[in-house]
Amino acid sequence: MKSGFSGLLVVVAAVAVLTSQLAVAQTAPAAVPDEPVPVFDQKYLRDPANIKVGQTVWNTQCMHCHGSKAYPGKAPKLKPGESDPVFLFDRVTYGFKGMPSWRNVFTREERKALVAWIKSDGFAP
Repeated sequence: MKSGFSGLLVVVAAVAVLTSQLAVAQTAPAAVPDEPVPVFDQKYLRDPANIKVGQTVWNTQCMHCHGSKAYPGKAPKLKPGESDPVFLFDRVTYGFKGMPSWRNVFTREERKALVAWIKSDGFAP
């Protein structure tokens, strides 16, 4: 009986480890070696051309869930002042919970520009 019980403990421990790893995998950004983390300096974030491209991306797709007319409850209201640009890029690129990944829809430059728009003074969801 003792060996059967200890075998059960091993299985329970393995399930606990896998469950923990799955929870981390669902919240952590995916490791994608071909897409390095972009650098967002002030020059990039304030460039009017980047902001304009980002605004177009926002108006094409993002505002449907995150825009003021989409409330309440469709998607969380964005708080751009509280969000790091790399964090925003990660969420747009890989998605999170109910939000899909936009990596295969928008180019890397469009996703970076979207971050510039969200972080700009003119942005108002």
